[in-house]
Amino acid sequence: MTADATRTGSEPGTTDAPRVDDETRVENETHVDGAPADGVGEPSSSSRSTEPTNVARDGTFWAWTALGLLVVLGLAALTRYLEQNVPAWAEGTAVEDIGAAIEYPVYAILLGLLGNVAVTLLGWRDRIAAAFRTEFFIKTGLVLLGASINLAVIASAAGPAIAQAILLISGVFLFTWWLAGRFGLDDKLRALLASAVSICGVSAAIAAAGAVRARREQLAYTASLVIVFALPSIFVLPWLADVFGLSDAVAGAWIGGNIDTTAAVTAAGALAGEEALQIASIVKVTQNALMGVVAVALTAYFTLRVERRPGAARPGIGELWTRFPKFVLGFIAASVIATWYLDSAGADGKATIAIVNDLRVWFLILAFVSIGLEVRVASLREAGWRPVAVFASATVFNLALALALASLLFRNFSV
Repeated sequence: MTADATRTGSEPGTTDAPRVDDETRVENETHVDGAPADGVGEPSSSSRSTEPTNVARDGTFWAWTALGLLVVLGLAALTRYLEQNVPAWAEGTAVEDIGAAIEYPVYAILLGLLGNVAVTLLGWRDRIAAAFRTEFFIKTGLVLLGASINLAVIASAAGPAIAQAILLISGVFLFTWWLAGRFGLDDKLRALLASAVSICGVSAAIAAAGAVRARREQLAYTASLVIVFALPSIFVLPWLADVFGLSDAVAGAWIGGNIDTTAAVTAAGALAGEEALQIASIVKVTQNALMGVVAVALTAYFTLRVERRPGAARPGIGELWTRFPKFVLGFIAASVIATWYLDSAGADGKATIAIVNDLRVWFLILAFVSIGLEVRVASLREAGWRPVAVFASATVFNLALALALASLLFRNFSV
């Protein structure tokens, strides 16, 4: 939400719904569009644009979008420059170890945050926001990541990943739903918070919003909470994994099962190491795949139990496919193709895969830069402390449960 739409002293959902702002566009599986005044409409698979819905696609729009794309690309290039040169600059100094340890996700997000401040002060942010294509960048990067993961790793990790996803989503969702009820939050906001913290952040919140017809400001508020909590997790969880002495597999499963956004999971996994990144991505993709099941269940529950509207359409089997994150199929396909290619081409194929991996890094850098550019804190002032307390408590519960499950299911796993 924009600053001029802020409220004080009330829960999200108690005023007329403004439009969904661009903070709800991080990692979204569907773009919420065409909503009635009293709630968020069903996500439309054909509505994939990321610009504010009240901006016409005229020459001015495209000029500002082109400028925004230049900002994103420029910050991405600066990220790659720092990644490649800071270790050499720091060599022989007191910060040599730090310079060598910092990798591209840190530079990309910090530069994105600095860029956010700059374009906000210049008054450009909302005008260039259509260029912050976090969803496209992160999904493309994750599909390309599949090319670096041998199909055997996915097959061997699928069993514990599915078990962890089912247990973790069920436990965290029910805990968050119960706690939000104890704090007296609206059922629709409860659904959004529980979906976001238990599954995959903003994309799950968007799917849940369409299922329960949540108000637009509730969705914007939940998205802001996801971003604010996910950003520090990128740096804290890899550090804690090292402090706890976790294996790469357990660290990756913990990161993938705990952090609420796919982009942040990928960033944290990259900091924890290549093997941890692979497991974290598999675990997160598995959780993402269950988002459709949760969305369908919420649709049925709110239609049949909460709203009880006469003549309301019952959820059909098509809802599952509508909510299903399609990039999962690309991730698996890339792994299958790369595994087959390496088996066929042998050593010569490694050079090709190296090119794909470099391209993957570029897309992930673009995604992390966009995350920093998209952060908004204005809507966090709108609902008081209760939703924040619920989300924070659920995050701590998620941390503990995800660590226990990862340690149990991945303790003997090796990449």
